[in-house]
Amino acid sequence: MASSNHQDLAGFIWNIANKLRGPYRPPQYRHVMLPMTILRRLDLVLEPTKDQVLAELERLKKKNMTGPALEAALSRVANGGNRKQALYNTSPFTFQKLLGDAPNIADNLISYIRGFSPRVRDIFEKFEFEKEIEKLDDSNRLFLIVKEFCSTEIDLSPAKLSNLQMGYLFEELVRKFNEQANEEAGDHFTPREVIRLMVELMFVYENEVFKAGKYSSIYDPTAGTGGMLSVAEEYIKRKNRDANIELFGQEYNPESYAICCSDLLIKDEEIANLVYGDTLGIKDAKSRAYNFVPQDGHPDKEFHFMLSNPPFGVEWKPEKSYVDDEAELGFSGRFGAGVPRINDGSLLFLQHMISKFHSSPQSGGDGSRIAIVFNGSPLFTSDAGSGESNIRRWIIENDWLDAVIALPDQMFYNTGIFTYVWIVTNKKPEERKGYVQLIDGTRHFRKMKKSMGNKRNELSDDHISELVKLYGNFRQNAECTTENNGSEEKRICSKIFRNIDFGYLKMTVERPLRLNFQASPERIELLKTETAFHNLILSKKKSVEAQAEAFQNGKVLQQALLEALQGMDSETLYRDRPLFAKALDDALKSADIKIDAPLKKAILNALGQRDEKAEICRDSKGNPEPDPELRDTELLPLPDDTCLPLPIGYDKDANNSKLLKLVQSHCEEYLKREVLPHVSDAWIDHSKTKVGYEIPLTRHFYVYKPPRPLEEIEADIKALEADILALLREVVE
Repeated sequence: MASSNHQDLAGFIWNIANKLRGPYRPPQYRHVMLPMTILRRLDLVLEPTKDQVLAELERLKKKNMTGPALEAALSRVANGGNRKQALYNTSPFTFQKLLGDAPNIADNLISYIRGFSPRVRDIFEKFEFEKEIEKLDDSNRLFLIVKEFCSTEIDLSPAKLSNLQMGYLFEELVRKFNEQANEEAGDHFTPREVIRLMVELMFVYENEVFKAGKYSSIYDPTAGTGGMLSVAEEYIKRKNRDANIELFGQEYNPESYAICCSDLLIKDEEIANLVYGDTLGIKDAKSRAYNFVPQDGHPDKEFHFMLSNPPFGVEWKPEKSYVDDEAELGFSGRFGAGVPRINDGSLLFLQHMISKFHSSPQSGGDGSRIAIVFNGSPLFTSDAGSGESNIRRWIIENDWLDAVIALPDQMFYNTGIFTYVWIVTNKKPEERKGYVQLIDGTRHFRKMKKSMGNKRNELSDDHISELVKLYGNFRQNAECTTENNGSEEKRICSKIFRNIDFGYLKMTVERPLRLNFQASPERIELLKTETAFHNLILSKKKSVEAQAEAFQNGKVLQQALLEALQGMDSETLYRDRPLFAKALDDALKSADIKIDAPLKKAILNALGQRDEKAEICRDSKGNPEPDPELRDTELLPLPDDTCLPLPIGYDKDANNSKLLKLVQSHCEEYLKREVLPHVSDAWIDHSKTKVGYEIPLTRHFYVYKPPRPLEEIEADIKALEADILALLREVVE
């Protein structure tokens, strides 16, 4: 079906939806129109064999046949004996017959839905459609909507609309309804041309999958309406009609699950492979409605090919407790490399998919390939040693990240952000091992004739072919001719990097604490703001008497302490802490005041000020104390001869002693070369050295363009000024 045709059909259905206005607001149209579209499609699929099914039902009832045997027999009649999945309807009604009994159309429609095979009934339970039927009937809209779906202008039969075309229609309908509901981009589906790109990238190095009889499993943990599964299957079968493909998925949105389930059912795919539930997992989930599965619906299952568009920038608070518990299991669970920030769980889905890898070919397995689309956050967000950085490190150091392809902005329907396709695999071809390819596809697009929400750009067939070719050729600095502001230009669109090029060390550079001390009135006054000084009047005991006694005793001690400090020489400036500490001890001893370590630290803090000319403050072992205010961090690349993976764990406070044996001299050389010439007293606190990984794709493809000559800019400004003055004269005149 041409794009304009399915958009026209979606437009016609949208016009039907407008008849709901009043009892429904536009964001609520989807609750009626999506299940009605599915229902009419199923009605037309089963219409040719309706009479035979009813006759067979009567015959088998007389034989007392029930259960699965009855379902299988009816399904064979309904579908010519060519189906594996049960699909039939035992109700005497069809859409046309429903119109013949207008007063009872609500009850008859409910009876019609309940006459479907169990899987179909489950689909409409997910939509909670019986509630909508009652609401439509109460508002006198039900007969009208059913009649409109029976119009000759909307033919959803398989003869006019293939399953693939039906997928395009649903894509357009969901887009329009999501636009009305102002849905978040993260919960939206992926445009079909982006899915096509992902699928073609995933199969570039795959030849076995196209051989007759070769079994391949395809999985999407965020299946949505099933677009990725459908496109992947269609791509393989277009090249090999005898391919043995099994589709798997999981979806937590009941409406999306229902749409995907209906698509698989009509195509006679294994419906049990599509699970309704939360892939990441929800601890102590209360909802058990409609067979909801509150965790991974395919435990211990491995897949050959996986695709996903996980939610962009969506919080994972509902799943946090479950995910954190599993993360405690380390690599016995799915999240051994760590968890990302709470406001974006997309990398959790990638870890989940990696846990579904078949063993690599080197280990005697088939291996697996993943294509997943992200926003920019997973590329670089998070500091060294934390969530996202550790997940990137785990993936890259295991040599699983194969390529990242940057897509243009304004490609998705509900967001204008840039997106990125990651190819992740444990079966890299020999020449790609140890490397990651970055591809800049941000200029590979054409403007759409008509925008669809925030989607103003699209990939043409030529753009998809060129990006796939860039990936397959695997060349450093490969160039493409792209369009920029109406003119063509050559740009480097492919770069190859070693895995270690994305890693870096974050080292903490310290400088010594230098303080002077003086018992001046101004500094003594600062002591009153210190917590340890204030705590002198507080008591941990709860009784009123104890607190009152502590208050009085504390006040006496505070006053005595202030008087002792005021008795010191207020003019003398000490630039050596031990000398001042001795003078302080003498003053307190003379006043017969004994203080603990926290209070003494508070006095030194109040009476001390930073002074570059002062002596270095040292600890009890004679080591310089670091000044927190002068503390800095330096990022430096990993040593060029580094072997991966690095010997450091993924815990927040992972022991870095083994890592230091490899990088300590590298860090010291950097300090000597880059830091000490500017601050000669600096040193590295090696205990704080951490490893980070980021993928600065934009930086690697940045091309500097010098500004235009000043004369040219000045001429433009003067021309604009002249235009403005001319417009003002017209207004005045």
